[in-house]
Amino acid sequence: MGKIKVYELRQKTKADLLNQLKELKAELALLRVAKVTGGAPNKLSKIFNINKQKTALREAYKHKKYLPLDLRPKKTRAIRRRLTKHQQSLKTEREKKKEIYFPLRKYAIK
Repeated sequence: MGKIKVYELRQKTKADLLNQLKELKAELALLRVAKVTGGAPNKLSKIFNINKQKTALREAYKHKKYLPLDLRPKKTRAIRRRLTKHQQSLKTEREKKKEIYFPLRKYAIK
């Protein structure tokens, strides 16, 4: 498999990207087996290239709205269901008004 160009990845559909990622993972698994069993040096040097290609695929997904499940952070179920930092910081209109009209009072004691 030749070197993957990022501009080619941007033109592909989501399904094509997923298929390509599966192929790269399968090839990497074969290469790792070859590494353990003492395969040819040219196969071992391919591992680096495959990892770079996988990284390029992940970059292509970086700014998309949804990520494939296997590329999302694992964490724990509870952490994944938590509100995001942005969602936690949001306030209602009423809360905002209360803060404006009744700010924190600062007193100095002699």
